[in-house]
Amino acid sequence: MADYPFEPFRIKVVEPIRLNTREERARVLEEAGYNLFAVRAEDILIDLFTDSGTTAMSDSQWAGMMQGDEAYAGCRNFYHLEDVQKTIFGMPYFVPTHQGRPAETMLMDLTLSTGDVVPNNMHFDSTEANVVVRGAQAVNLAIDEAWDPQARHPFKGNMDVEKLRRCIEETGVERIPFVMITVTNNTGAGQPVSMENIRAVKKVAEEFGLPLWFDAARYAENAYFIKLREPGYEFKTPLEIANEMFSVADGFVMSCKKDGLVNIGGLFGTRDAELFERAKVIMILREGFLTYGGLAGRDLEALARGLMEGVEESYLAYRIHQTKYLGDRLLEAEVPIFEPVGGHAVYLDIKRFLPHIPQSQFPGMAFTARLYLDAGVRAVELGSLAFAHTDSETGETKFPALELVRLTLPRRVYTQRHLDYVADAIIKIYKERDQLQGLELVWEAPVMRHFTAKLAPVS
Repeated sequence: MADYPFEPFRIKVVEPIRLNTREERARVLEEAGYNLFAVRAEDILIDLFTDSGTTAMSDSQWAGMMQGDEAYAGCRNFYHLEDVQKTIFGMPYFVPTHQGRPAETMLMDLTLSTGDVVPNNMHFDSTEANVVVRGAQAVNLAIDEAWDPQARHPFKGNMDVEKLRRCIEETGVERIPFVMITVTNNTGAGQPVSMENIRAVKKVAEEFGLPLWFDAARYAENAYFIKLREPGYEFKTPLEIANEMFSVADGFVMSCKKDGLVNIGGLFGTRDAELFERAKVIMILREGFLTYGGLAGRDLEALARGLMEGVEESYLAYRIHQTKYLGDRLLEAEVPIFEPVGGHAVYLDIKRFLPHIPQSQFPGMAFTARLYLDAGVRAVELGSLAFAHTDSETGETKFPALELVRLTLPRRVYTQRHLDYVADAIIKIYKERDQLQGLELVWEAPVMRHFTAKLAPVS
């Protein structure tokens, strides 16, 4: 028997991959300004850019879409989703949104003012941007081990509770609208948060009268890691663990394009009736009526079914071990990665991978460009381009502590042979790493520049 679970499904429909040449990819890369956001999907052989909305849906989900009730108000698919929301998350008030970002935006619009501070284990790019554009400050308070790619802590997504307490005391409660935990911690290499830590953070938040919110995009993967790694949970189901996680939260925002196993959709849930009344006004203004939230009835049905599939233990075992398989292949070849391997992606530690390229020359982008050029594989940089900031007072650039490239596995999409192809390409680049050169900015946007930036090889 293999020491990892095989895929708990059979393949019923396939999508062809268009093969292209290295010469074609060189032209595409130059035209895209060395930013793979600007490359057409049809020019990608294996796409590990994101797990957001890239899921292969099940036969049950596709069948459910044929039962989409497209009534403007009160469609039956909403009430199915409502039942599932109660089963998993248990929030008394919720609305669907067309994806996670509007749910996140709504929370920030309802709670944030200029000068506020939002403590988190680690903010992801859109969360941080939503805080910053409102004149507030996003503060990352993960434990020290979270910043060390080689530390093998089982829950490197944990928030440092003492740092949180100091942050609240030094900032003042009146300037902190809520405390947030991202599960799993995407910016910190998809690392999970323990139940013990969730409860400890909640205790501090309650002490100061602050609500605790989850960024819950990958909550199911987090629940499965708790089952695998936290004593006392080994005999609980992922659903039971998720129930316990959300019983501690005062609210959550979620991109359902991850653990909801759908191509579009999001959720906003809360226990606060007054906050929800204000949220309903924003919803109607921006997303549509409360029972569809910018989604078709068929999408609501696919989401209701996908959420329940996402907490199935056989699926989660396959999901976590597939990611680990890619990580293990790279570790065997001594390729520097962030350890231990997280749930949705393998993260390359670019500071150790390309030590000769300074952060000012975007080594992560240099790697993603080379990986695409050599193998047609698309990965995403989460380093200097995504997270560096210019100090408004000194004009000095502050580079992030972690310089990572994320190899994100879409759910139920690629086979083990695909992952072997990716691993072989990365191992070859690592052996030839001294050949790689840095990149320089040609153009950048003022916010979330990595989405649209143009770069070129350093002159």
